[in-house]
Amino acid sequence: MDDCRNRNVHAGACVSVSGAATSQSGFGRFCYAKAGFGSYVGFLSASGYGASAMLGNVFYWVLISATLSLFFPAFGDGGTILGIVVSLIGIWTFHFIILRGIQEAAFINTVVSIAKLVPLFVAITAMVFVFNWDTFSANFWGGADMPEKSLLLQVRDTMLITVFVFIGIEGASVYSRYAKTRRDVGSATILGFVGVLGIMVAITLLPYGIMPQSAVADLRKPSLAGALEATVGALETLFISIGVLISVLGAYLTWSLLVAEVPYAAAKSKDMPSVFGRENAQNVPANSLWLSNSIISVFLISTYWSADAFNFMLDMATVASLLPYSLVAGYGILLTRSNEIYGDEQGKQKRDSIFAWVAAVYVVFMFVAAGLKYIILVAVIYAPLTVLYFWARKEQNLPYFTKVELIVFGIVLLVAAIGVYGLFSGAITP
Repeated sequence: MDDCRNRNVHAGACVSVSGAATSQSGFGRFCYAKAGFGSYVGFLSASGYGASAMLGNVFYWVLISATLSLFFPAFGDGGTILGIVVSLIGIWTFHFIILRGIQEAAFINTVVSIAKLVPLFVAITAMVFVFNWDTFSANFWGGADMPEKSLLLQVRDTMLITVFVFIGIEGASVYSRYAKTRRDVGSATILGFVGVLGIMVAITLLPYGIMPQSAVADLRKPSLAGALEATVGALETLFISIGVLISVLGAYLTWSLLVAEVPYAAAKSKDMPSVFGRENAQNVPANSLWLSNSIISVFLISTYWSADAFNFMLDMATVASLLPYSLVAGYGILLTRSNEIYGDEQGKQKRDSIFAWVAAVYVVFMFVAAGLKYIILVAVIYAPLTVLYFWARKEQNLPYFTKVELIVFGIVLLVAAIGVYGLFSGAITP
């Protein structure tokens, strides 16, 4: 991981010259944080990224349960006992599928990815044909029958959702150790971003040209099913609901693979205990998979005490991802201040500096937009995970903290203690 300091850099990339950080695991996110801010901060970055992915997986199961409630009302909004039990069965079923081999899981994911696109394109096509510009224009400014909400709050909510949608867009880099060429990693990232962005914009905007905004707001989850029902009839609700189930199950399989890769990558770079860097006979990081799915199960059980498990897990997954993103932006700022890296390429240095500062400001705004509650609750996750950091440092006979890192650790513990007190006292409600 120390090889991350020796690199060719521009604001959007981190390429290890020696390849130590990228060729082993393909996961470079916490490489930035460690190189710029120390080992413990690098560990927090890896933990934040992993926690975000785990919380996202819990969100998927809540969405699955909420979708099943269309057919079986006992599932409720996803946080019921029935929903939790069925979700736990699903988690561990996928767990053992993945243990049989990455290639087998990847084949299933390919089939599911194709199957889930069909309902989405059917829905988009149907809504395009009935799109009414006058309805859309009326909705554009909020709609006459909607409660007043400032533009700033609307932008805030939209940004939180957008961050969640694009968490993992860098997933191709996580699996770059499986890629035939590095060029494929960049191409997959760009194509994935453009494809997801196009689908998201279409599905988000088209319903506003079909029904009043208040009706869109009242649609139950999955809302696309309700939008399509208003477009072509009730039968399509079933079609979209099945499509949502296929889509989410496919996404969950992908993220299960990705989540297991994070502790594995961190273990390979000696930022987590070496036990999580071991693979089974099928080249699956089995110990890492056991760790991640055990934590996911705990998160899932906790949704029983949440008043709105769907939105709570969505917000938690988003906020947990912000620390890794902020550290990447911060490291970008540090690098653009170094003339040695750019040499005579002052134009690139200024350009990259602008990119890094824009990213930093954006992430700071997202922290403010998310609210103090979620930042405190994320610290509740970071604090116990630090046990893995102690374990890894002890394995290597290295000191646990520098003076600065000890202060950071103290802040994490303090905020986590506030969070635990808030949860038990009722001051903070999930």
